[in-house]
Amino acid sequence: MDYCLLLPFTLGISLVWPCFMATEISQTEEVKHPVDSHLRVKRGWMWNQFFVPEEMNKTNYHIGQLRSDLDNGNNSFQYKLLGAGAGSIFVIDERTGDIFAVQKLDREERSLYTLRAQVIDSTTGRAVEPESEFVIRVSDINDNEPKFLDEPYEAIVPEMSPEGTLVIQVTANDADDPSSGNNARLLYSLLQGQPYFSIEPTTGIIRTSSKMDRELQDEYWVIIQAKDMLGQPGGLSGTTSVLIKLSDVNDNKPIFKESFYRLTVSEAAPTGTSIGKIMAYDNDIGENAEMDYSIEDDSQTFDIITNNETQEGIVILKKKVDFEHQNDYRIRANVKNRHVDKQLLKYHVEASSTLIKVQVEDEDEPPVFLLPYYLFEVFEGRPHGSFVGTVSATDPDQRNSPIRYSITRSKMFSIDDNGTIITTNALDREISAWYNLSITATEKYNVQQISAVPVYVQVLNINDHAPEFSEYYDTYVCENADPGQGLSF
Repeated sequence: MDYCLLLPFTLGISLVWPCFMATEISQTEEVKHPVDSHLRVKRGWMWNQFFVPEEMNKTNYHIGQLRSDLDNGNNSFQYKLLGAGAGSIFVIDERTGDIFAVQKLDREERSLYTLRAQVIDSTTGRAVEPESEFVIRVSDINDNEPKFLDEPYEAIVPEMSPEGTLVIQVTANDADDPSSGNNARLLYSLLQGQPYFSIEPTTGIIRTSSKMDRELQDEYWVIIQAKDMLGQPGGLSGTTSVLIKLSDVNDNKPIFKESFYRLTVSEAAPTGTSIGKIMAYDNDIGENAEMDYSIEDDSQTFDIITNNETQEGIVILKKKVDFEHQNDYRIRANVKNRHVDKQLLKYHVEASSTLIKVQVEDEDEPPVFLLPYYLFEVFEGRPHGSFVGTVSATDPDQRNSPIRYSITRSKMFSIDDNGTIITTNALDREISAWYNLSITATEKYNVQQISAVPVYVQVLNINDHAPEFSEYYDTYVCENADPGQGLSF
């Protein structure tokens, strides 16, 4: 092998290495160029160095040569190598001073070895020159592919984000020497994820490159490649995947899928009764899907509230209904989101609406008397079967069932199917001046439907009694009493 350079450690000892290597030389020293293809440098060098490529597979790789200026070639000089790695990693030909690497070197494990050189006269056993120190540096080759640091990557970005929105930054590391050419200089590229995302080649910053709708697709797998040697052919590469999820924004308004609902309510239902449910659908999620229902025209009969768990609209009876008065209602319900950002109002201009028809169901109600109570008068002493008065009740239902009447626990009066009350015994005001009756009305077609009404009967007086003294009087008179003389008691 030809050598380009031979340098001394100290006086008379030189280092020789192949011409593709380099060394560091004091700029203050004088360098002379002898005829024999190596340089001799004056005393004063503090250190010199060899460069060895890492991962060299060649057995006994020749690194360079130590040579004393006093060596005249008579084979009496013996070269020694001391220090970490001497004899195990590095060996020296004691006769010629040639240094060899006997193991493969890895710069990422150790990049520098500090060794000492000695030259001894084998005939005397004494050192020819003072011991000198030099270094062997392991030069880098591109033997490490880029590796991403923080896998797995996951990011969230709002849907409909404008182009260029920052998503996440990925970073790869290359164990090669960053100062050695382009071995550790990386370029990032997108292997999967177009046309929705892009990546900055030198920073690894991922950005959106188009608007995305979460309702169409809510997550994306993006594959990133990092390649050393600035992406040039022959460079090593590593890949990573990034799961990018789209977070929801309120860009959808709730919509009724049914344009018409039919509900029923019994006329017997109390106020506050839930009579049915309606449902609007919102493609958004979470808070963005919360909605409020309302009824147009401020209905006095019905109201609607939102079930916050299911987002259903519950129709409530606000005021009792009467089948005989009105047996169906038509109301219109609206729905809108509860939370809408100002910049998204354009998506919520017109509220969705639906028509609700409420059918009132007829209930078999009990008979209804025309008056809340009745007051009749009858003279005492009237004969059996005398007319007292008439009560009247009707069936409020459509079938208008016939009514039967009865008097509860009374021996003095009776009532017929027409509601006419008559006496069954002679009435004596002096015995009872008032009678409190309870008249019941029962539907003929449904005897379970019964109503009652109070009836008050006043017995009027007639002159059917002569005056009577309150006690018996005994009287006497004298036999000689004069006419007109008063009696004695």
